[in-house]
Amino acid sequence: MSLRLLTVSALALGLVAAPAVAQDARTEAQAAAIRDAALKANVALDYVTQITTRFGPRPAGSRAEQQAAAWAADYLRAQGFQNVRIEEFPLVGWERGEDSGAIVGAHPQPLVLPATPRGGIEADVVRFTTLDELRAAPDASVRGKIVYVDLGQMHAMQDGSGYGPQTRVRGAGPGVAAAKGAAAFILRSVGSDENRLPHTGTTQYVDGKATVPSFALSAPDADQVSRLIALGEPVRLRLSSTARTYQTHSQNVIGDLPGATRPDEIIVLGSHMDSWDQGTGAIDDAAGGAITIAAAKAIAASGQRAARTIRVVLYGSEEVAQPTRETGNGGGVYARNQGAAVEKHIIAGESDFGADRVYALRLPAGAQGSDFQKAANRVLYPIGVLSSSQVETEGGVDVGPLGPLGVPFFGLAQDGTRYFDLHHTANDTLDKIDPAQLSQNVAAWAGLVWLIADSEVDFRALRQAAAAAPSAR
Repeated sequence: MSLRLLTVSALALGLVAAPAVAQDARTEAQAAAIRDAALKANVALDYVTQITTRFGPRPAGSRAEQQAAAWAADYLRAQGFQNVRIEEFPLVGWERGEDSGAIVGAHPQPLVLPATPRGGIEADVVRFTTLDELRAAPDASVRGKIVYVDLGQMHAMQDGSGYGPQTRVRGAGPGVAAAKGAAAFILRSVGSDENRLPHTGTTQYVDGKATVPSFALSAPDADQVSRLIALGEPVRLRLSSTARTYQTHSQNVIGDLPGATRPDEIIVLGSHMDSWDQGTGAIDDAAGGAITIAAAKAIAASGQRAARTIRVVLYGSEEVAQPTRETGNGGGVYARNQGAAVEKHIIAGESDFGADRVYALRLPAGAQGSDFQKAANRVLYPIGVLSSSQVETEGGVDVGPLGPLGVPFFGLAQDGTRYFDLHHTANDTLDKIDPAQLSQNVAAWAGLVWLIADSEVDFRALRQAAAAAPSAR
């Protein structure tokens, strides 16, 4: 090849590459502008205020959740979303009814607690400090008694990592106690606060059936029971609950901002509609819906239309366990209903950790150190969000079922230091949301989602290349 041809070829290559470079720079500038506009908008605060005020608590399958879903669909339409639809599915719902608890015998005193599923029990208490200790206990030492597992106070951590070990006890503990013949199960509330407000939460069915009546004690009441036991006093409790399960339905609410050039490529922004019944579900998880809706709306309001489709999903029935695969949860229903279309789901992210500030961006495997991560860092750093080397692998309860189907996840990690003081309690109310931190969330989501939606980055391919890299070396 002659020198002249080499020069022409290099010039030709430069002319072909230049538009792509310009496109990337333009997309990044647009992301920064969308980020800044999102900081000033009020869609998120409007949504979370309206849904918590209009409908209050929204237990899965309840009339309140169903009405809230219908209202949210109209809200999405009013915000300019297209293809808005409601995806219904059968559900075994749970209703609290009335509950009570008291220490009886030589030291009678009331307890404050939530309960599942039905009560009317009086028995002696046997205390354990771990689930493994309960598993190892002879059946005879448990039979006919109220099993009490006290793991001690949950530690408040920015990433919420103290929650998992304790909530596993709440989920599995009743089944273990039932198998040993226990009359009921109680545990220290899974929360990081010291308020006399118990934290509710779901337990697991065993072989499709409920196990034993199960209750959570507020931290002060748990301490009281543990102190009495430590003093060598026999502790006997009377527990009562009229809680029930019933056949109903829940639903996912879905709305799209269709892509301009590649509308079949989908980015899922997830949160959940249902809440527990004591508060109004403001931080868990009306805030998540507010953040994802407002982020997508900020992109639409910019006058720009991304190449890929941005899809907001408000999932139903995230909070309650189900006896069979055929009922609930919204995340599993959505994933199963996608069929072959799931192969065009580019990436998914979930907002379900309250409304306090985002501090880190986590991307799928293979994206660490990439040009995309560098661009995202430039867009997010000015609002206090740093790119993390930690790989996002789980997504969240709602978007999680997409993972085994090949969909990668991104994560915008929030400060969860106070989240477990509030979640699943009567304190989960609108006044706990800091509007400035809520807006920072929206800005982070809006800037990042625009970068993803208007790019050609293939996160599936990056993840596959990362997985193959060790065998290639």
